[in-house]
Amino acid sequence: MNQKQVNIVLTGGHAGATAYALIQEIKKHKPEFNIHWIGVKYAVEGAKLTTFEYNVFPSIGVNYYPIITGRIQRRFTIWTIPSILKIPLGFIHALLLLNRIKPKVILSFGGYASFPVVVMGWFLRIPVVIHEQTIVFGRANKYSAFFAKKIALARVESMKYFPSKKSLVIGNPISDEVKQVKSKYTLSNIPTVFIIGGSRGSQMINVLVEGILAKLLEKYAVIHQTGTLDYKKFKNIKLHLPSKLTSRYEIYDFIFPSEWYKFIDRSDLIVSRAGANIVSEVIFSKRPTIFIPLPITFMDEQTKNAEYAAKLGFAKVLNQRNLTPDKLNEEIKHAFINWQEMVKNANSAESPDKDAAEKLLKLVEEEIKK
Repeated sequence: MNQKQVNIVLTGGHAGATAYALIQEIKKHKPEFNIHWIGVKYAVEGAKLTTFEYNVFPSIGVNYYPIITGRIQRRFTIWTIPSILKIPLGFIHALLLLNRIKPKVILSFGGYASFPVVVMGWFLRIPVVIHEQTIVFGRANKYSAFFAKKIALARVESMKYFPSKKSLVIGNPISDEVKQVKSKYTLSNIPTVFIIGGSRGSQMINVLVEGILAKLLEKYAVIHQTGTLDYKKFKNIKLHLPSKLTSRYEIYDFIFPSEWYKFIDRSDLIVSRAGANIVSEVIFSKRPTIFIPLPITFMDEQTKNAEYAAKLGFAKVLNQRNLTPDKLNEEIKHAFINWQEMVKNANSAESPDKDAAEKLLKLVEEEIKK
């Protein structure tokens, strides 16, 4: 006999990998859950750059609902006023979507798109669970805390920012694919550097890489996730590389999460931004990493995420503001000189995230049963 379908809503932004891992857990253990995602379609106001969630979730059986909403931007642009004017629309649209879906619970991963969903869910008396991925807190999650029944935290350091009576530390969910990555104890014949800038790439990291790409390829194989905006540019750069270097350079605009682990598995060193998801993944996969935190994040969360990994002894944190291509090249050389020590430290570090997806799903189930 088929089990009765239970509608649940997931919502948020900038937490696609975390949500993806939880969705896998739901599909394995709670097939009766009918998953709906409410989030924005475009990653940047005024640009036709679609989000990770919009690109991935419909293909894995999640019902996707783009929400019309806005936010207060960090700096004034031609899109600032239109974005602010859309904020009230977000609450109306969230109310309409929730009335249509009728979920038993809402799980929010933070991000500005989540806040109207959380507030309207509370208004409709739908239980809300929040998951905070960073080592500090996101603004949307901080404001949403009042409306939540439970607040799941990735790191104990975040506990001081949230009501202790309804907060608990569970870690960051890790995908089944990343859990397949094995520890490395010896370098590849041609050491491999995996350069990434989050799911959408980083133009700043791309600028640094462009200045030293030929030098890197003389010594290493390079896997480079450029993001959509710079992909054509780097494809053209590859065409003009010396033929002996071309085979060592792989470029991708976007890597689907089911393929992501393969590139981590092949890598000897990772160069990356320091979002909470990638930090959790490199800790779990035990890969030496150079982090270049995005300096404009709220509460400087990326620097603090990266420093958490650096304390474990297998990561280096570089300040973008005084970083040059040549300095990055030197840091990569230095990382390979110290690679064995970094690997030893990585393999002695215990991941705090290995059971996080299971724990988060349990919290969701508990709220449904109440």
